Amino acid sequence: MTVLFHLGHPAHFHLFRHTITRLRDAGHTVHILVKKKDVLTGLLDDAGLPYENILPEGKSPGRTGMAGDLLRRGRRLIAFARRHHPDLLIGTSADISYAGKWLGIPAVNMNEDDAALIPLHAWLAYPWASAILSPEGTDNGRWNRKTVFYPGYHELAYLHPDHFTPDPEITARYIEPASRFFILRLAALTAHHDRGIRGIGDQLAVQLAERITPHGRLLITSERPVPESLEPHRIRINPAHMHHLLAHASLFIGDSQTMSAEAGVLGTPFLRFSDFVGRLSYLRELEERYRLGYGITPDHPEELLDRAAQLAADPSPETYRERRRHMLSEKSNTADFIHQFIVEWHMKNRNIGQVSFPEKR
Repeated sequence: MTVLFHLGHPAHFHLFRHTITRLRDAGHTVHILVKKKDVLTGLLDDAGLPYENILPEGKSPGRTGMAGDLLRRGRRLIAFARRHHPDLLIGTSADISYAGKWLGIPAVNMNEDDAALIPLHAWLAYPWASAILSPEGTDNGRWNRKTVFYPGYHELAYLHPDHFTPDPEITARYIEPASRFFILRLAALTAHHDRGIRGIGDQLAVQLAERITPHGRLLITSERPVPESLEPHRIRINPAHMHHLLAHASLFIGDSQTMSAEAGVLGTPFLRFSDFVGRLSYLRELEERYRLGYGITPDHPEELLDRAAQLAADPSPETYRERRRHMLSEKSNTADFIHQFIVEWHMKNRNIGQVSFPEKR
């Protein structure tokens, strides 16, 4: 079997890494395509996974540039597939869906965001996809009929206990693992789906630092410049080490949806401050069903400050560890699900909507 994975973001490396390794170890041929050179390619290099960059010139600015990039990536993906004859295309981008349709190759699109929140992606990707894989509870609208729902989250493909054990020695390169420390993540919010989305502004970030630093050390990781008063808290972290720090932290605060979910599945209480609050089913489940974190909209900054001070003073780690155990008892290892889906599809030629779920762990 030959499988082509298309990765467009560092999170996609984590999502598919263990599945790729298992397929390769079993003797299957795996090709990896990426669309930019950044942290993603560094992670692939560190893991020793070969790849080909189909957009080495980088992204073009503006909507017109984005449309041109989509066409360029599609042409190059199609040319690559014609040379290597994959049996299946899989990834999170629209490219694989329309390329697969053009070539007559099954294309599986993975996404955990509700379709209404990513209308452009859904419109470009879902009509042409052979199947969509999404966590239970995700609403893919008119495309629910071609969605295979699984009991998990993207983050459990790499942070499930089967795959990840926090290493205190790695954390100790930055801070004492047993100490009380808090991570503040400031996202750039520049992606097309972030248009009009508010997060943690500079003034609020300064106020957060004032509220929580009496209770422990603050570590700031940011995709954008930070106020001068926050620079002493800013830290450069090897991307491969971030999850170890996140697991040992007493609290995570951010406007990053992915890192909030990562904190939650690791049992670190999180505060998510964004206009996306209430609009993403999988994060709403982590917050409301499993109570692993709290979502607060930008209309309520005082609530964020008060909640941050409360959790920083008393993070109640055992409470969140127990909530994490409850969540894990009801969810599956997502990497196992993806691997089983691919293998069953190829070996048994089963109906794509009837693949059985892996046993929960």
